[in-house]
Amino acid sequence: MADLTHVDKKGRAQMVDVGEKAVTRRRALARARLVMEAATLERIMQGDVPKGDVVTVARIAGVMAAKRTDELIPLCHPLAIDSAELSFEGAGGELLIEAAVSVTGRTGAEMEALVAASVAALTVYDMCKAIDRSMHVAELALLEKSGGRSGDYRRSP
Repeated sequence: MADLTHVDKKGRAQMVDVGEKAVTRRRALARARLVMEAATLERIMQGDVPKGDVVTVARIAGVMAAKRTDELIPLCHPLAIDSAELSFEGAGGELLIEAAVSVTGRTGAEMEALVAASVAALTVYDMCKAIDRSMHVAELALLEKSGGRSGDYRRSP
């Protein structure tokens, strides 16, 4: 377990000390993919869902989630987020939600982007579950990250 930074020498969970790390600009991009009936997606994109404007509510939920990641994921550091942006693209019964998070700090951005995308997806699910019980989150993934000591990462297609 020597390569796991959230575990001490005795195997106990610990918060990583980032005090000696350099402050750098960090950015991460995550995606959630929801699968649903084509008619449900059409209603979402047209703003014709009884609970309201699904995309706007999910966007706000995603930004709020990014800002509160440290309250949701144990051992995450609280971060001053520079930017959190969500985009929504739908086609063929799939809604892709991408969350891009930027921070200038000693750690961060990946978990914040993943939490933002997942909470936005869950918000869509919550607002539409009454009209489409088969809807589900099919994927949640980190697509890319930049900055920090571990360098850049880009997920292979």
